[in-house]
Amino acid sequence: MNVLLTGGAGFIGSHIADHLLAAGHDVFVIDNLSSGRRSNVPDGAIFREMDIRSDDVEALWAEHKFDTMVHFAAQINVRSSVEDPKNDCDINLMGILNLLEAGRRHGLKRVVFAGSGGAAFNDDVPFPTPETVPGEPMSQYGVAKITSEHYLRVYHAAYGINYTVMRIGNAYGPRQNPHGEAGVIAIFSKKLLNGETPVIYGTGLQTRDYVFCEDLARMCVIALEKMNDRIYHAGTGRETNVVQLFETIRDAVGCDIEAEFQPAKTGEVMRSCLDSSRAKEELGWSPQVTLEEGLGKTVDFFRRQMSDPDAR
Repeated sequence: MNVLLTGGAGFIGSHIADHLLAAGHDVFVIDNLSSGRRSNVPDGAIFREMDIRSDDVEALWAEHKFDTMVHFAAQINVRSSVEDPKNDCDINLMGILNLLEAGRRHGLKRVVFAGSGGAAFNDDVPFPTPETVPGEPMSQYGVAKITSEHYLRVYHAAYGINYTVMRIGNAYGPRQNPHGEAGVIAIFSKKLLNGETPVIYGTGLQTRDYVFCEDLARMCVIALEKMNDRIYHAGTGRETNVVQLFETIRDAVGCDIEAEFQPAKTGEVMRSCLDSSRAKEELGWSPQVTLEEGLGKTVDFFRRQMSDPDAR
């Protein structure tokens, strides 16, 4: 396939680029490098620095005639979406509309979209949560992700563009950006490796479903091969609270630093855990990397990065 990969210089996107290339696809990455890094893009992928909202997207599509889009570029910070909802809407909704409009005019046939399992629901849902539960997000970020799913459905009905939505749990792993407030595992890992004190917001008993980046990249490649206009939850079905997460990372680092507790942030749910049985039944996908194994690999990556900033 001739794939346009948005956000391919970012954390999850760069792992997807690795797997797409290994599967024999042609990969063209666009990323504005607001949080991604050029060094994350693998050899073999073509790279262009570009914002997904840019008018240049139309010309790029007209030139290369991408038949496939894997859309992972986004504003991913829930707290930022609450503080600046207009910016979140501009990036996450105007961005996907710009891409879909250019794509429909120049041969787009299929899309894999990075939805959100963690931000799609409130706390009044069954756990683990299946795809049959209606999305009722508690943040502007979650609203934008659910709305994007509806746009994909409409473009499928109107223009025949097939799609698969991957509603992702809390992704983690090597190359995650530890700056800002997104990516708690990366933040904890870097701070502990640097001998600094991490912050836990709220009680620390809020739970998330942490899924390793390599498992997500595998699912993306499978989804392209079995495109069927469906939403799939991409998680482990395991709840881990923030205190447990911190203690496991601390053990992997090998230190005894204690966390600092601060008040909870607006817009975050107390629990999140995804039922991924549909993906197992229809795609043959299930996560293979345990949290303990994945956290060990993540800490090892950040430890290497301290001596080699361009480590992949």
